[in-house]
Amino acid sequence: MTSVAVAGAGVTLPPARRLSVGTIASYGFGSVAYGVKDAGFGTFLLIYYNQVVGVNPGTVGLVIMLALVFDAFVDPAVGLLSDRTQSKWGRRHPWMYASALPIAIGWLLLWNPPASLAEPVKLVWLFVTAVIVRSAVSCYEVPSQALTPELTQDYDERTRITAYRYLFGWIGGLSILLLAYRVYLVPSARYPNGLLNPNGYHRLALASVGLMVVAILSSAMGTHREIGRLPRVVIVRQSFSANLQELWETMHNRGFVVLMLAGICAYTNQGISYALSTYFYNYVWQFAPWALGLLPLALLTGATAAFLIAPRVGKRTSKPRAAFWFVIAGAVVQTMPFLLRLLGILPPPSNPSLLPILFAMFAISTTLNVSAFILGASMMADVVEDSQTRTGRRNEGVFFAGSFFVQKCTSGIGIAGAGVILILAHFPKTAKAGTVPIATLDRLTLFFIIVYGVLAICAALLFTRFPFGRTEHDARLARLAKSTEN
Repeated sequence: MTSVAVAGAGVTLPPARRLSVGTIASYGFGSVAYGVKDAGFGTFLLIYYNQVVGVNPGTVGLVIMLALVFDAFVDPAVGLLSDRTQSKWGRRHPWMYASALPIAIGWLLLWNPPASLAEPVKLVWLFVTAVIVRSAVSCYEVPSQALTPELTQDYDERTRITAYRYLFGWIGGLSILLLAYRVYLVPSARYPNGLLNPNGYHRLALASVGLMVVAILSSAMGTHREIGRLPRVVIVRQSFSANLQELWETMHNRGFVVLMLAGICAYTNQGISYALSTYFYNYVWQFAPWALGLLPLALLTGATAAFLIAPRVGKRTSKPRAAFWFVIAGAVVQTMPFLLRLLGILPPPSNPSLLPILFAMFAISTTLNVSAFILGASMMADVVEDSQTRTGRRNEGVFFAGSFFVQKCTSGIGIAGAGVILILAHFPKTAKAGTVPIATLDRLTLFFIIVYGVLAICAALLFTRFPFGRTEHDARLARLAKSTEN
């Protein structure tokens, strides 16, 4: 059995250029699809299958984690095959176009389990549909992310590109929050707690599908004209074992390993925070429906600030150093409301002054955390040329497959971790806001502070171990350009 591989000879470099606003906006807009998927998985999947479908929260988390076994094979396979795809549409775009329909089908099935199924069968349904969605999203997101280092070799422009992707990703995710809290999951006579309305989730799934398909196809078509400017590679055939050896060599890059480990810590924190957010909003802070409707605006303010701040900070200092401080500061602000609550300093949920305090902290923590993620993704793009100098190959797909696998893996770990925290806190099933014992809420917030703080410190320290910065990157590009000319 044979497959194609990228040879070391004949590999060209991407141009050093600043992209037009139209191109970079089209490219970034595709991240709306991932933002929608992430918000659905991270914010609503646990509470939907736990409080609506009626499955134990720890079991839901376990099933999502088991689905990661398939991701462990799917993501690197997509990355490898994407790197080796030959077509008139280049290496990435065939995958991007083809992913839209499977994503739509899998997503609708995920949020529509037949009510007549027994609980074990519902778990099987969750597992299978989660695998379909995750695999289909990989077929879009991995090739799409791999375009970042192909569109330009400029050190700072890559941060700008990544900032656009994160901004649109957050817009996608927050659009789902806005639709959920203002349209589909609002209180009604039958469901005073709108989050327990199964029909609301079904309608939200339809709206989500529409957003994802539009984003994917718009991004693919909007960047189609760039295909002729992307790096050209010479493709040769080699054995399956040689492909595995190449994959092994590529993934042993030190910068890649550091970013993977830092990403595991940072994205696990994000996954836990997302999964518990609905519990915090409804049971700890006891937000009214109108407050939940305003929440996406506060978060969008933070994401927009990160879009503006991260590229500027990354340009003035090294990306690893900036990422370190963003992670540390983000963890402090993220956990501050819960710590102040435990100390009795924050106003009670009934006090009108609580909401602006919380929204301000949410916006600031979002700015800091998203800035760290932007810089981390930009560093991953820089790893491509570091690997090229060592292996003679450009394996953008493999690197971003690893990065994307970490994001999906930690999403599952986050849901599982949130489920464990809920169990340890003795959180009740079908709970009503204002009736959960204070001791239970104290345990919930204390466990969250401890877990989030430890993981944030680990992520920050790992960013300091990233092996190169701007100077080394520019010198490497000069050597590669000279060898290409020769």
